[in-house]
Amino acid sequence: MNVTHLECSACGTITGAQRLQNLCEKCGKPLLVRYDMEKAGKGLRKEDLRGRRSDLWRYREILPVEDEDHIVSLGEGWTPLLKARRLGERVGIRNLLIKDESQNPTQSFKARGMTTAVSMALELGAKKLAVPSAGNAAGALAAYAARAGLEAHIFMPADTPTANIIECRATGAKVQLIDGLITDCGAEVARRKEAEGWFDVSTLKEPYRVEGKKTLGYELAEQLDWELPDVIIYPTGGGTGLIGMWKAFDEMETLGWIGSKRPRMISVQAAGCAPIVKAFDAGKRFADEFPNARTTASGLRVPKAIGDFMILDAVRASGGAAIAVSDEELLEAAVEIGSLEGLFVAPEGAACLPALRKLMNDGHIEKDEVVVLFNTGAGVKYLESFQSLTG
Repeated sequence: MNVTHLECSACGTITGAQRLQNLCEKCGKPLLVRYDMEKAGKGLRKEDLRGRRSDLWRYREILPVEDEDHIVSLGEGWTPLLKARRLGERVGIRNLLIKDESQNPTQSFKARGMTTAVSMALELGAKKLAVPSAGNAAGALAAYAARAGLEAHIFMPADTPTANIIECRATGAKVQLIDGLITDCGAEVARRKEAEGWFDVSTLKEPYRVEGKKTLGYELAEQLDWELPDVIIYPTGGGTGLIGMWKAFDEMETLGWIGSKRPRMISVQAAGCAPIVKAFDAGKRFADEFPNARTTASGLRVPKAIGDFMILDAVRASGGAAIAVSDEELLEAAVEIGSLEGLFVAPEGAACLPALRKLMNDGHIEKDEVVVLFNTGAGVKYLESFQSLTG
C-alpha cells in the first residue's frame, strides 16, 4: 500500500491512515487519502495496464488496502465508454460519449465507492457498517458487506424505489425506512452509531468511497488514450464521483500520464433539489440546504452535500457550470436516449442530456468538442419513475 496519510480537504490537517476514521477531528470536513506518488509510479506505468485485471483494482498502486486478501470485489469498474452516434447527430455533437455505469455490480456507480470503503473497513477491523442512502449506495453496501461477511445497516427514505429496498433485503442487510429525506436518514445513523457499534460509511464521511469513484477519471483517460475529454457532464447528488475524478486528474498529472489540461466539469441537478446550482449562481463556496427537496431522480435528492465546497471548487477551477433540469425534461431524455442508443438509463443519468442542450444553446459547448455524459445507474431500478410508459 502506498498510502502515506489522510489530509483534511478543508483545513489541511494531516492524520495517520491506520485506524477507522470519519471526518476531520478539527473541522468536521471530509478526509482525503494521500499516496507516495513517486513510489506508486514505479509500480504502476500506463503502458503496463493492458495486461491487468479488467476491474478498477487494475489501478492497485493508487488505491488503499495493504493486504490483497482484504479486497472485497464483485468485478466493479472498467465500464464501457460508448460512442453515442445517433444521439450525437440529434443534438449536434460529433464526439458524444456515454460512460455507462449501469454495467457495474449492483447496476450503479455506487459499486465503485463501496468496494474500496468496505475493503478498508474490513482491513481496519470494522464489524458493522451503516449508511443513509437514497437507494443505490444502500444496494452496493448491502452486497459488498455480504461478500465481506460484515453486517450492513441501511437507512433509506420511505419512498425509495422498491427495487433498492428489495435488493438490500435480498442481500442480507438490515433495512429501516425513514419518513423524510436522506439528511434525516443520516441524522438517524449519527444518533445511533456509537451505541450500536456501527462504522458510518456515508458519502464523504469516511475517506475511501471517493478512492473507488476516482477510478472513473483513470478509466476515462485510459479509454481515450490519455487525452481527457473537453467536457464531462455529471449528475450530482453527493458529488463523490466529480470530486474523485478531479482528484484523479491531479494524481495522473503527478504520475506524468497527462498534462495540465482539464475537462470542463458540469454539475447537473434536478430543479427540485439544486443546492449546488443555487450556490454556483450566487458565487458561494458553500451551499445552503435546499428546502422541500423533491425529484423523481432519487440519487439527486440530496439537499445538503458535505462535499459541496469541493464540487464547487472543481466546477469553477475547470471553467465549468452547474445546471438544473426539470423532472419532465430528464424523464423525456431517458426515453430519447433509450430509443436512439438502446440504453435504459437512470433518471440521474438522463438529466445530463437536457443539461447538454442548455449548455449548447448558451454557447458553452461547441459541436466539435469531445463530451462525456455519465449514466450513473440502470433505469430498471426506477420503474416507479416510468409508470407513464406502462399504458
